Amino acid sequence: MIHLKLETSGHLATVTLNRPDVRNAFNDEVISELTQVFRDLGANDDVRCIVLAASGSAFCAGADLNWMKRMADYTREQNLADAAQLGEMLRTIFTCPKPVIARVQGDVYAGGTGLVAVCDIAVAVDTANFCLSETRLGLIPATISPYVVRAMGARAAHRWFLTAERFDAAEACRIGFIHEVVAAGQLDVKTGEIAQALINAGPAAVKATKQLVHDVAGKDITPELIRMTVECIADVRVSPEGREGLQSFLQKRKPGWLPA
Repeated sequence: MIHLKLETSGHLATVTLNRPDVRNAFNDEVISELTQVFRDLGANDDVRCIVLAASGSAFCAGADLNWMKRMADYTREQNLADAAQLGEMLRTIFTCPKPVIARVQGDVYAGGTGLVAVCDIAVAVDTANFCLSETRLGLIPATISPYVVRAMGARAAHRWFLTAERFDAAEACRIGFIHEVVAAGQLDVKTGEIAQALINAGPAAVKATKQLVHDVAGKDITPELIRMTVECIADVRVSPEGREGLQSFLQKRKPGWLPA
């Protein structure tokens, strides 16, 4: 990979955006690399948690300026193909079977907010600023919108999407876009704590629970939805991991997925 760094330690994988000279803005190459690395990590049984991080002072400034210059002359068909690649990258991270933590060490603009939104958990430094800046350019945050609206809620999206105003980490946390805000010196500590909690949990249970949240969020509570949840817990209880987890609890020992 040219634009990303990948590090693994035990069951933890860290993917780092590594274009600090352009504030980690993404282009078609970055999109392709992110899509592939999350596909690979999602299929790797040794990986139980993924951290999405960035180098330099900004987390992600959205689209790369040179890429935007090329897009200015694209036909509608070329724009469709280009946006589809971004859409597939976001979908791949969002549906990755492994939990993903965004480690936000700096500012997040435009499409960068989509990267944060597709992560399951987000931790940011208290100096980070956020901005959905598209309307200032006569554009709209279309491809990222399903994920960002899901993360911050429709009411908040009406303000921040329409005005293109900046908002700080405290506001991002207040509206639910960020889960934790910490001082810079505590970012790795808090990210590590959350990652370890995920690694300690049953890996199959974490995967199934992530899918469960996707399946029930925003849905009407219908007999069909209730039946689906009943079937889910019944299946998990008779699974090898479910049986091992319950037995280890009753026998007051560590479950088999943790080192003795």
